[in-house]
Amino acid sequence: DGCGHTVLGPESGTLASINYPQTSPNSTVCEWEIRVKPGQRVQLKFGDFDIDDSDSCHSSYLRVHNGIGPTRTEIGKYCGFGFQMDGLITSKSNEVTVQFMSGTHTSGRGFLAAYSTTDKSDLITCLDNASHFSEPEFNKYCPAGCVIPFADISGTIPHGYRDSSSLCMAGVHAGVVSNTLGGQINVVISKGIPYYEGSLANNVTSKVGPLSTSLFTFKTSGCYGTLGMESGVIPDSQITASSILEWSDQTGQVNIWKPENARLKRVGPSWAAFISDEHQWLQIDLNKEKRITGIITTGSTLAEYYYYVSAYRILYSDDAQKWTVYREPGMDKDKIFQGNTELYQEVRNNFIPPIIARFFRINPLKWHQKIAMKVELLGCQFSIGRAPKITMPPPPQNKNDDKNDDFSDDFVHSVKTLLQTDKTTFTPEIKNTTVTPSVTKDVALAAVLVPVLVMVFTTLILILVCAWHWRNRKKKSEGAYDLPYWDRAGWWKGMKQFLPTKSAEHEETPVRYSSSEISHLRPREVPTMLQTESAEYAQPLVGGIVGTLHQRSTFKPEEGKEASYADLDPYNSPIQEVYHAYAEPLPITGPEYATPIIMDMSSHPSTPLGVPSISTFKAAGNQAPPLVGTYNKLLSRTDSTSSAQALYDTPKGQPGPGAADELVYQVPQSVAHSAGSKDE
Repeated sequence: DGCGHTVLGPESGTLASINYPQTSPNSTVCEWEIRVKPGQRVQLKFGDFDIDDSDSCHSSYLRVHNGIGPTRTEIGKYCGFGFQMDGLITSKSNEVTVQFMSGTHTSGRGFLAAYSTTDKSDLITCLDNASHFSEPEFNKYCPAGCVIPFADISGTIPHGYRDSSSLCMAGVHAGVVSNTLGGQINVVISKGIPYYEGSLANNVTSKVGPLSTSLFTFKTSGCYGTLGMESGVIPDSQITASSILEWSDQTGQVNIWKPENARLKRVGPSWAAFISDEHQWLQIDLNKEKRITGIITTGSTLAEYYYYVSAYRILYSDDAQKWTVYREPGMDKDKIFQGNTELYQEVRNNFIPPIIARFFRINPLKWHQKIAMKVELLGCQFSIGRAPKITMPPPPQNKNDDKNDDFSDDFVHSVKTLLQTDKTTFTPEIKNTTVTPSVTKDVALAAVLVPVLVMVFTTLILILVCAWHWRNRKKKSEGAYDLPYWDRAGWWKGMKQFLPTKSAEHEETPVRYSSSEISHLRPREVPTMLQTESAEYAQPLVGGIVGTLHQRSTFKPEEGKEASYADLDPYNSPIQEVYHAYAEPLPITGPEYATPIIMDMSSHPSTPLGVPSISTFKAAGNQAPPLVGTYNKLLSRTDSTSSAQALYDTPKGQPGPGAADELVYQVPQSVAHSAGSKDE
């Protein structure tokens, strides 16, 4: 009568004295027999030890033995208040007996201990929490049976658990380890949060918690995603049920609680069975085998219909014909999952180990008023290797083997019969004669499409880069003096206003020379008569200023030759239109002759012939006076619109009355003429 909380698993477990952590009663005794697999040994670790030692362990004590039965041998006898045992107690065989004796005493909590096989070197107890460890990340082994009523946890996944929470109990709540099996946990410590939520999961209630300095979470395989009930990936045609609740209200409207309404968080009524008994079921076809790691359920979520399922079983199948009831490994009973305690709260249950199946059934066993629920499945794709199915463990080998075999067959047959009896009682059975196409993309298809899309986008980017580069090269290939083809003339006009105007230093004295004098000159001497200083480039002829021809030339000399404009006889050679790569023709759309610029030069002294002068003239009959070489064409673009009041004489040698043999250029009449100019 002295046994307290006890869970004895195949590889680990937890045991405590009666009434722990309160004072144990007087004159009580309890004895635990622990067995593990042959060939293994047992190790025992105490989480708390507080036994009265007033009589030197005579009437109150804890004794540990190797073996079970009359042949057992004692390992040790322990007592004391706040006794600390740092090490582990290890057996010599696979069997251990633990005996607790409580005599007459006034205080003492008793004890809580955990055991496991010796290969679990990092064993902890159900009382250990995150604050007991300083490492930011560590691995520990939790024993079975850590869902204890005297321990608290705060928080939930994925936000984390308060550092004061029991590590192993939080692991059960998170679905990382099983309460009946125990298991390994991988803990990560991080900074705390101001508020910890509470929830119900795996028969563990997590409470709301305040701010803490740190929290912990668990590293998992990551196979906890939703499988498509809420999102609609699973189509309505793949959700069926044993029966459907349907009725008409006072207004005559028909209310149908169809199985496709059993989607978590969907607004409106849930699925509800027509008759509430233990033979009803809700079935989900996943279209192919999946790894199912958990389930989330709620009630009807309608306040006026307070319906929910408080306990259920899980069945699974590959062909929807042969069904297997879910059981935990090593257990000979069906796993009964705790459902909802009210119609709104989401309750999660995890499957350890996971279920590998295509068809999934929920068989309600307990409910409130009517069977009604909404669900979501958790898990991931399954494509590596099929895990062995969890089947009913074989009965113990003894003389009643035949009877046990018959009982097992009868039990399985009865379960199948109960689940299939009501298929045609309330609604016709919905058979999956067609396979609904899967909404999710296949992994193989994605593996092909992703590289193809990457190549296409890369090719487009390369084409754009090449086009941009080609365009830049084309722009660079234009000459330094070239203009865009679309605005050559317009640009030339706009540049006139930025060119230098006439100044006093460029003024010239009148020049008079005859054609006979020019004919006696050598070809190389002609440029000397025309200009005193040469330049490789000159500004274009604008503004009607002929004098600029005496300053600069817009023609670049040919390679290997001296600058000359009279290599041939200027009067015998035909007039040729020469367009040099470095010269720009005058705009075709502009006026044929420039407007004359009249300047009063009477106050300026005469200059020698060698000094360039500015001469603006008007040609008679819209014809330019014949000049040397290719300048005939350029000088023909002079002003033809000036009036007779410009005070310029018509050049001699043009057709008209009194034409002379000599070609004489006259300056404006208002300017004083030097008599010695012609002689020079």
